[in-house]
Amino acid sequence: MGEKSQGLHILIITGLSGAGKTQAINCLEDLGYYCVDNLPPVLMNKFIELGMQSGGRINKVALVIDVRGGDFFADFTQALDELQQQGISYAILFLEASDDVLVRRFKETRRRHPLSEAGSLLQAIRLERSMLEELRGRANVIIDTSDIAPRKLNEKLTSLFSYEKGEAFTMNIVSFGYKMGIPLDSDVIIDVRFLPNPFYDPRLRPLTGEDQEVIDYVLDSPTTQSFLRRFLNLLKFLIPHYVKEGKTNLALSIGCTGGQHRSVVLADYLARQFERMGYNTITRHRDVAKHKLEE
Repeated sequence: MGEKSQGLHILIITGLSGAGKTQAINCLEDLGYYCVDNLPPVLMNKFIELGMQSGGRINKVALVIDVRGGDFFADFTQALDELQQQGISYAILFLEASDDVLVRRFKETRRRHPLSEAGSLLQAIRLERSMLEELRGRANVIIDTSDIAPRKLNEKLTSLFSYEKGEAFTMNIVSFGYKMGIPLDSDVIIDVRFLPNPFYDPRLRPLTGEDQEVIDYVLDSPTTQSFLRRFLNLLKFLIPHYVKEGKTNLALSIGCTGGQHRSVVLADYLARQFERMGYNTITRHRDVAKHKLEE
């Protein structure tokens, strides 16, 4: 954090209604954060000032600020600018999900959308997405919770915002299949469909990138070895520059056709390399389970 934060870790949580902010705040409370939900933006700076003057009794705060603040929400951007002008560092966590997932969640819980007066539920969701567009652009971390189970979301938040392991940069690596869509919360996306494909070997087709036979097939390829050497060098160059700009994590998405073989192998391989470099690492194979269910 910045010098004027005096050791106070400030996390601001925002995003779409129904995207998991309540779960996020519960997880952060378990991590020792002093949490405030639905804080009016006009009070944010005053609250942070009190935290900085607590004599170390409060060292981590998480503030949920979103459209529930009504007319006060318009002051959010100005409040963030004031923090920046004062040299106070903070991070913004932005939670989102697809329209169809949000509609389903609201119908299942029968909760009222805070912008429901705007029209239908879908219209309210789209209006909120439009209102939050600028904040999304300022976010340090964006998490799409559309296909993340609650336990996995907790694991991801713990990896990102637990300071017990120190301030190590965090690599969030996701393997995916292009035919199932690109992960929306990606910082860097790499397409590995140019690598030799185990799918065309009848013996390897039913396996996944977690099986040793597939791992050997992919990693033994000279093309794979040449690519990994170059790609790792690129990331080693990029990460220090991200850190210099205040970024605490990188969401790296690796895609192949189905998310079953090549992307899984490379995600696990890169995770091992970054762990050896001392980075916090969390790996998720988004589409492997879908193939196992189809068998």
